[in-house]
Amino acid sequence: MEEPVRAISKVFEQREREYMMAPVRVTMKSSMDDIEVGDIVLRKSREGETLELPRWMAEELIDLKLAETRDEPFEVEIFKALTREKMLGSQQLSPLAPDFYQRMRRRISLIKAGAEKGKYRREDYEKLKADSYNLIGRRLSKLLSLSSSSSIQTIADKITPEEKVFFSTSSAVSAEWKRALLGE
Repeated sequence: MEEPVRAISKVFEQREREYMMAPVRVTMKSSMDDIEVGDIVLRKSREGETLELPRWMAEELIDLKLAETRDEPFEVEIFKALTREKMLGSQQLSPLAPDFYQRMRRRISLIKAGAEKGKYRREDYEKLKADSYNLIGRRLSKLLSLSSSSSIQTIADKITPEEKVFFSTSSAVSAEWKRALLGE
């Protein structure tokens, strides 16, 4: 059972790298001269200018208060996703964006660190964490149920890459359990 767990961890690591390298739009809050970071050169920019940068670089500029992004707060998105999951039946899944879990993990980390520094309330962190666990629990329960009776093609457009690994792993375990139980 160690192999499937390792496979899931590797998927999360790979997805995190892809997420951090993905381009994101930021609006500069102040002007800046050229900056060289390794092989990457951030060209001179003016206040108000919109740039497309790798997420890791955008986050650094945002932390330094040199740029901002116009993303909807993740708390709203998780609330909407959780509400949709609650409304659907036990054999139905609502679609999630492919990068949903990366954004969720990063937001939880950000709010937790912010709560420790007094930037966010501890209750904000606890609520986000509880909503995240609730959503994950609901989706895993549905995926586990579907994995013993459905093919991945029937739900592939509604699940994230991480959930596809979980689904495939649980389908294989379920099939093996049935074979062993029935002596096949």
